[in-house]
Amino acid sequence: MINKKEDAPSKRSATVFPRDMKILHNLGENIMLAMKRRGISQEMMFNRTGISKPTLRKITKGDPSVSMGHYVNVLAVLGLLEDLGKVALDDELGRKLQDIELLNKK
Repeated sequence: MINKKEDAPSKRSATVFPRDMKILHNLGENIMLAMKRRGISQEMMFNRTGISKPTLRKITKGDPSVSMGHYVNVLAVLGLLEDLGKVALDDELGRKLQDIELLNKK
């Protein structure tokens, strides 16, 4: 008999360093506050996204095991998806490195 659990691919989770977990925790907290400000309950969010309540709880805690797609769906319902597009938009370090290289080319 084939054991389905053993045949299924193992679920991988991202390794997030403790100092970076603070950022995820803050994201989760911000999502929770945005839901409360808008009067959106977990039940309403479930109805709009199909994301289970346990997964929503993980999102509001900033759990790194939740897929980025689920975070996107929640942010879209909250009207905050455009904020995600701002990540790395102003790459100050990248521009400085590029400028140094451009200045060194003669």
